[in-house]
Amino acid sequence: MELVQILVNGLMAGTLLAIPAIGFTTIFAVLRFPNFAVGGLMAIGAYTGLIANTMGGLPLLATLPIAFMVAGLIGVGSDKLMISGLRPSGPLAAAIGTIALGLLLENVLRFVFGNEFRTFNIPPVRDWRFGDLRVPPHQVENATYALVIMAVLFCFLMFTRSGKMMRAVADNPALAGLKGINAVRTTDMATFLGMGLAGIGGVLIGLDVAIDPLIGTRTMLAVFAAAVVGGLGSIPGAVLGAFIIGLGEELALLAVAPTYRTAVGFLAILLILSFRPRGLLGERRY
Repeated sequence: MELVQILVNGLMAGTLLAIPAIGFTTIFAVLRFPNFAVGGLMAIGAYTGLIANTMGGLPLLATLPIAFMVAGLIGVGSDKLMISGLRPSGPLAAAIGTIALGLLLENVLRFVFGNEFRTFNIPPVRDWRFGDLRVPPHQVENATYALVIMAVLFCFLMFTRSGKMMRAVADNPALAGLKGINAVRTTDMATFLGMGLAGIGGVLIGLDVAIDPLIGTRTMLAVFAAAVVGGLGSIPGAVLGAFIIGLGEELALLAVAPTYRTAVGFLAILLILSFRPRGLLGERRY
């Protein structure tokens, strides 16, 4: 029964991890560099949701679109101010710039809110019990929100004009340019979408644990590992990678102390890069 409990916990964790992982890989697919500022935007989304809930009195569901909008707008604005000028220097310079941006955002939050842990204002609910199996209702609720968001994102990318433009740029930037697709608009759209998803991910993960300025930094390795395992630039790959990392971190508790569970992300990256550098579902060009 302990193994079943761990598998359930891993699936729940993977569902939440998939949202920021999709945001990360969406930005990579269009802009062609890893944006590590996703961690900082996760923290901004978490605090946005926290303020909307505790000070604005909004229910959890209403905080998600607010976190999406705030994180998306700050992501686009900070990208234009600090990162866009680095892109002509290559993906490495841009990636390093996003690390600096993420640290800047993290320290702004630390200055404003301090370092203490904060929690949402939601009533406590007893776990559901199925024999020895325990399932917290809030985890099921969060996972449901995450699955609905993934479904909405899929419909957006498959059936809307904006989504098709993003897919075209991700598949073949040169051909998309010849078709008249505006590159600046598409990159801004990808950044807004990716950072907005990171903001929602911050809220959902903050509900599962607690919120402090380092919430994005602590999760960023798992997000990056999920994207690499699944294949950078592949949204289905990010979802698959998130479930693999979520399950792997929980299964690691059978052998090591919780302190070392983050090593699963490093191990997954090393294994994938060694045997399948493009990831499980990634294209060969990556």
